[in-house]
Amino acid sequence: MAKQLNTASGNPISSNQFSITAGATGPVLLQDYQLIEKLAFQNRERIPERTVHAKGSGAYGVLEITEDISKYTKANVLQKGEKTKLFLRFSTVAGEAGAADAERDVRGFAIKFYTKEGNWDLVGNNTPTFFIKDGMKFPDFIHSQKRDPRTHLRSANAAWDFWTLNPETMHQVMILMSDRGIPASYRHMHGFGSHTYSLINDKGERFWVKFHFKTRQGIKNLTNKEAAELIGKCRESHQRDLYESIEKGDFPKWDFKIQIMSEEQANNAKFNPFDLTKIWPHADYPLIPVGVMTLNKNPENYFNEVEQAAFSPSNIVPGIGYSPDRMLQARIFSYPDAQRYRVGVHYQQLEVNKPIVEVNNYYVGGAMNNGSYAQEKSAYYEPNSFGGPVESAKFAEPDLAIGDIAQRFSHREHYADYYTDARALYKILPADEKDRLYSNIAESMEGVKDEIIQRAINHFEQIDPEYAKGVKAALAK
Repeated sequence: MAKQLNTASGNPISSNQFSITAGATGPVLLQDYQLIEKLAFQNRERIPERTVHAKGSGAYGVLEITEDISKYTKANVLQKGEKTKLFLRFSTVAGEAGAADAERDVRGFAIKFYTKEGNWDLVGNNTPTFFIKDGMKFPDFIHSQKRDPRTHLRSANAAWDFWTLNPETMHQVMILMSDRGIPASYRHMHGFGSHTYSLINDKGERFWVKFHFKTRQGIKNLTNKEAAELIGKCRESHQRDLYESIEKGDFPKWDFKIQIMSEEQANNAKFNPFDLTKIWPHADYPLIPVGVMTLNKNPENYFNEVEQAAFSPSNIVPGIGYSPDRMLQARIFSYPDAQRYRVGVHYQQLEVNKPIVEVNNYYVGGAMNNGSYAQEKSAYYEPNSFGGPVESAKFAEPDLAIGDIAQRFSHREHYADYYTDARALYKILPADEKDRLYSNIAESMEGVKDEIIQRAINHFEQIDPEYAKGVKAALAK
């Protein structure tokens, strides 16, 4: 027997086909609350899309820890033998919610781990670095990638103008313009925590860490021509590939690895280990195997589970902490703030965002508060004389030595090396990939002002004269 169709309040609906009218040809009556509710819900079917990472796909999976790294961290989720359910959202960065999957762009790689100590969110990308190192420039960077407010068109002038005026972008620009700028699918790319985080062991010792996820499917990329042909056939190529692979039981896997740096090593490093535009050389800080991540379940409802999934670096667990990374520090604020605006103040209560542990706090009221959070009825404040959840000093992190002078320190005066990492990447690129790098850059510069192009050439010259020469030749064709 079919289930009864109801309104949102559970009232039975007698007809879902026709409005109530004054006679067969008369006007609709305002009392038709079922019509009004149906139209009102349609008007509100969308929430504001993400300002960044608007287009995305997601899947559930599990992280299994196969190696013992307890000497670095006391985090339960990272102990050998632990299996933790997760939700991973892939995305493109610059495009809107309707953008094509196979565009040249950085890919988001955001993971929510439902741990026994609360949710841990690792909000990363498919690149180990990023374009900028200071959150102060993030809105400017994103504005340069989005549509021009006057023309409502994407602007190559704006993108290249920003990149060439901020030389710390050069390494990431090369990655973006290389073959890896257009992954063939979400399954065929690596993932990175990108930022420097900290691990804390049960002795209270701190280690700096980088998180890596290496695809077992192998790296596969698309050329501009292949991507254009694919977009012409399917704008949701990555979504289709991910969904269909999981549905048929071909579960994507990534090897989970870390790089470790001691506090002493960080103090003596020749580069700033907390700079998001820099890599940690693998020769000095080798990858350490930790476990394997598997995606094995598709969402049942895209809007509920992918669109409303809300990630933030502020979701952290004991044994994992932060670093002085300027971009990470900014994101700790900006991400949950964006979710409160986009989804609602109590977005954590939605099923996809809900932790598996009991939540006890003194938050009351606000939109979407469904009362699922445990609260003492006697008091909604702390401290109080009636019992209720209390703090615990055992979760405090060890002291962190920081500078004693506060000012707007220029990162261009400290560790101002913009070209070493880009030069190292350029030298290992095969000749045919270098040729594609040149042509990709030339194509992306179509319509860009000559002075901006020349500024880019000057940067390329400092990376490697051959690089500049190759781009100039591609531009001349």
